[in-house]
Amino acid sequence: MKDAGFIFGSYIVTLGAILMFAVSTLQRAKKSSQLVTDKDKTWL
Repeated sequence: MKDAGFIFGSYIVTLGAILMFAVSTLQRAKKSSQLVTDKDKTWL
């Protein structure tokens, strides 16, 4: 039980990194989607 702090800390760091990566990816996707013309947006 003495390693619980290390284990929980590792989970927090890992989940934080995944969250930051997801936010970064969504921001880049939003920025790049504004560069595409409306006729080329086949997903709409």
